[in-house]
Amino acid sequence: MGNIEHKFPEKPRNTALVNAEEWYQQMLVKKLGKPYKPIKRNNFGEYNMAVNYLTSVMEESKAVNKVAVYNIDHMAQIQFIGKDVCNLLDRVFPTNVSSMKIGQCKYTLLLTEEATVIDDMIIMRVGEKNFIIVINAGHDITDPAKDMVSDADFIKRYLKQGEDVKIKDISDQLVKIDIQGPLSYKLVTQLYGDHVVKNRRKPAKNMRFFTFNEFDYENHHYILSRTGYTNRWGWEMYVPLEVAEQQFKRIAEKALELGGLVVGLGGRDENRISAGEVGLPLNGSEYDLDHIPVNIPLFNAAIDMDKENFVGKSALKKEINSGTDKKMVLFISEGIVVGRGIYKDGKRIGSVTSSITSPNVPQEKREYINSNRKNLKGPDGRAAIGLGWLYHNPFEVDDKGKDILMKNDKPIRINVEFYREDVDGKIKGKPTLGFISSDGVNPVTAPKPLRKIQDL
Repeated sequence: MGNIEHKFPEKPRNTALVNAEEWYQQMLVKKLGKPYKPIKRNNFGEYNMAVNYLTSVMEESKAVNKVAVYNIDHMAQIQFIGKDVCNLLDRVFPTNVSSMKIGQCKYTLLLTEEATVIDDMIIMRVGEKNFIIVINAGHDITDPAKDMVSDADFIKRYLKQGEDVKIKDISDQLVKIDIQGPLSYKLVTQLYGDHVVKNRRKPAKNMRFFTFNEFDYENHHYILSRTGYTNRWGWEMYVPLEVAEQQFKRIAEKALELGGLVVGLGGRDENRISAGEVGLPLNGSEYDLDHIPVNIPLFNAAIDMDKENFVGKSALKKEINSGTDKKMVLFISEGIVVGRGIYKDGKRIGSVTSSITSPNVPQEKREYINSNRKNLKGPDGRAAIGLGWLYHNPFEVDDKGKDILMKNDKPIRINVEFYREDVDGKIKGKPTLGFISSDGVNPVTAPKPLRKIQDL
């Protein structure tokens, strides 16, 4: 049996929505009265992806406070079917796949034998012997010349002789469009009906967090999941390819009507980092082949150390038993600090893995930096946010080993400085000021009851 996935493309691929994105850009020209300009694009996972559209990254980043729409067609969907499918997936993944119910989603990691991270992903149980795994951009490429192995081909290595499992990339059948923000309920139900967001087992109630529904609309079959792509209220929609452009246009028009926007890569990354106490780690930045994911924010959600075995468990257990207290943290800073070292009291304590300007940092948190920069001032100011790995946990812990994140009803904030460094690791220039934030940027809303937004 040969490789399941694609070879490295000669040039970056276009998503199925590239023409619909151009339609959207032209629509913004008419709606906003601005001159046309080409969509700014970057290569992301060997896809030609929009960084932002006619509006700025800053404007798009704010859209999630109402409703934001994302073209996520660069992510792939891999189907696993067969009577031995649970055996294979439980052999590989650090989460308990066989215990999943039909209609349930799980977040997990794909680890190497050394317990570093190949990819993070969502698993959906479609049937007793039928799973769909949603993987990140570029992880559908197998090319020995570039030392690249797709997630599907990596998993296939653990398939035993005689086991009944069929693995198929179904990304050419589905287009992923994500809809996030407090008005996402209104958008989805007005376009597709109230029934699509109801609990599949208790239709009188709303669907629960980390579940998905399947529904038919105009003779086409859709999947709608609720996994908090930006840690905020919202849904991830898997639209049949045949009607993807048409549906994207309907969704984009409704989003604009509700005061939202379609959001490119820049706003998407900001939205993922800016929600919650610790933000959402980004694969390829916080998750990579260098870091063993101990003490990550989503460790308990992604990894079940009580499982008898999974790929990377021995190395992961060894790392935990070593007593390491390295920590992934979220910080707020004066400006972007990509690639810098994180310092406290003149000592290097870690390194930045992600950093992006954000208009969503509350004024009080911007002012706490105590910076002279004008861009941080006032209600419409903006700071930068980011994630980083620290060599040691900066927070005190209680008698149960849990981080102490609040004292006297106030969040813990640890002032730090971010320095550029030369090739020898020596400090260059002046620092950028910031602080490690125990309460992040904005609250998580994704798991909260849908009744809080269904009447907006």
